[in-house]
Amino acid sequence: MDQAERLRQLAKKRPPQESAAAGASYITPAPEPAAAPQMVRPVAPFGRHTRVIAVTSGKGGVGKTNFTVNLAIALREAGSRVLILDADLGMANVDIVLGSTSKKFLLNLLEDGVELADVLVHGPYGIKFIPGGSGIEKAQTLEDEQQRVLLEKLSGVGELADIILIDTGAGLGKNVMDFILAADEVLLVTTPEPTSLTDAYAVMKAYSRYAEHPSLQLVVNRVYDDRESREVTAKLQQTAERFLDMEVGCLGYLYEDANVMRAVRRQTPFLVTAPNAIASRCIRAMAQGVLYGTPVAVERGWRGFLQRIFHFSR
Repeated sequence: MDQAERLRQLAKKRPPQESAAAGASYITPAPEPAAAPQMVRPVAPFGRHTRVIAVTSGKGGVGKTNFTVNLAIALREAGSRVLILDADLGMANVDIVLGSTSKKFLLNLLEDGVELADVLVHGPYGIKFIPGGSGIEKAQTLEDEQQRVLLEKLSGVGELADIILIDTGAGLGKNVMDFILAADEVLLVTTPEPTSLTDAYAVMKAYSRYAEHPSLQLVVNRVYDDRESREVTAKLQQTAERFLDMEVGCLGYLYEDANVMRAVRRQTPFLVTAPNAIASRCIRAMAQGVLYGTPVAVERGWRGFLQRIFHFSR
């Protein structure tokens, strides 16, 4: 049973009393899913083996950051140490979704006496994050010595997490492409809307052209039924295989759920406010996909990611 089918089974299992709240009466009960399979890839607490996963989208407003934060919480629930780097220059709002605040940002590390511990935010639910702000963009234009300082101070992040999620900006800007090309794995969030699919394909096309070892999976948000989710995924996968000669996986789908919007208004992750909602079940299933799915080689890890971002070859 592939990951997409397993997700559909998990999503279909839903308490009847939640149906009206989430507006998803089409979902019918299904048998309890089987126990999670044994882990097929170890999670190593060392910087060079830390998994760096970039989460991106072709356009804004598809729920990328909300997905990133809730995925991080689900991975933490599963026992992984997780850290988020907020690299969305235009709409940096990881702290808003987490209901947390930060006083220092990435570029503050260049100041004397400011260390990683001063920038790192220990957010709620066991999630750590680094607010990037405009510092991410400026980091690539700094002098060599300044970049070395950042690289050395940030290198310790790899020892604090098993999985690092990079919440990138949307679109095809240079900074966005730098982040997804530097990561070993990429999750591309889209919705069934035609404009979202078109923009998602544009990202796939650019990524296939420049990635040395492509590793991209789709996350389809705000779907209403199984048929829609399968059609959207198949369309993008077939197009990528035919025109880009690239195999694209699917991590899973997120069903439309009113609990998500209610959680956003409360500035609390929906996995916390509505742990049994359909969206929460979807997120947990995708976290299982990240942990137990097809193994992905960690070629660069965290330090390799930093070296690529700062254009270092050492």
